[in-house]
Amino acid sequence: MPRMSTPNDGPTTRRLESWRDVVSRNLVPLEVLPREWPDFRASLQSAQVGPVQMSAITAAPHTVARTRRHIGSDAPDFFQVTVQLTGHGVLSQGDRQARVAPGELVIYDTRHPFTYDLGQPHSGLVLMFRRSLLQLTERELARVTATPVSCHDGLGQVVWPFLYGLARQVQCLEQLESRGTTRLAEHVVGLIGTLLAEHTDADRAPDSDGPVLLTQRILGYMEQRLADPRLSPDGIAAAHRISRRYLYKLLADQGYTVSGWIREQRLARCRRDLADPALDHLPVGAVGGRWGFPDPAHFSHAFKAAYGMSPREARAARR
Repeated sequence: MPRMSTPNDGPTTRRLESWRDVVSRNLVPLEVLPREWPDFRASLQSAQVGPVQMSAITAAPHTVARTRRHIGSDAPDFFQVTVQLTGHGVLSQGDRQARVAPGELVIYDTRHPFTYDLGQPHSGLVLMFRRSLLQLTERELARVTATPVSCHDGLGQVVWPFLYGLARQVQCLEQLESRGTTRLAEHVVGLIGTLLAEHTDADRAPDSDGPVLLTQRILGYMEQRLADPRLSPDGIAAAHRISRRYLYKLLADQGYTVSGWIREQRLARCRRDLADPALDHLPVGAVGGRWGFPDPAHFSHAFKAAYGMSPREARAARR
C-alpha cells in the first residue's frame, strides 16, 4: 500500500480531517483532535501481513480519541500495540494513564474507548491483531493493558531491535503484504506476547495465578516455541520456575503429556502447511523442519502414525 499523507496545501482543519479519514480506514474509526502546532503534517504506510495489520506512522502533535460512538456492538475483538520510536505519548484507557517514551510500547483494547495524546512530533509502529493471537490469560491482559512496557532491559533488549528494524523499513511493508508472510506475523505477536508476559511476571507473587492459569501460561509458552527443536520439558519447567515433575502433573491434569502435546501441535501445523498451495515450493522435509522436526525420516514416520498417510501423500491428496 502506498504511503498516505496529509494534503500539502489547505488549512490545518482540512489536514486533520484527512488524517482522521486515513487512520480510521486503516486502523479503527476515531476522532483526531488538534494540538497547538503551526503546520500539521502526517503520513502512514500500512500493510496486512498475515493476521497482523502493521502501520508505520510519522506525524506532528495531535490527539486521537476512540469514543463509545465509534464502537458498535459488533466491533471486532482487536488489540493494538503502539511501539513508540520518537516523541512521547500518553495513552488513557479506563482508569489508567500510561506515559509512553521512545523505546517503550503500550497495548490497548479497541473495543473500549481510549485516547492517545501525542504532544510532540513523533513516529511509531502500530500493530493490530485479534486478541486470540496473544497467548495471555485475561488476568495477564488486564495487568498489562494501558501500561508502558520498556524495551530497555530484560527481554525487551532482544525484542526492540527487531521491532525498530521492522518500523524503519517502511518501504518493505508492501513487499511483506504481497508475500503474505503469515509466519513472520505470528513471530511478531509471539515476541510481543512473551515480552508482555515477562512484564506481568515482575509484579506477581509466585503461584498467585493457581495451577489452571499456570497451565495456560505453559501451553502458550510451548505454542510460541513449537518451531524450536530444542523445546524440552527441562527448559519449559525452568522457564516457569517449577520442577519437571510438577510440569508433568499440571499437563496430566488437563489430559496431556508434554511430549505428546508438542508432537500433536507440531504435526497439526505441518499438516496445515502441506495443505497451503503457497508453500508448495518447500520440500516435504523442509515443512517438517519449520516445525521442530529436523530429521525428515522421523517427521515422515510421526506424520504417518498420526494421520495414516505420509506427508507426501497428504500434499498429493490436497492437489
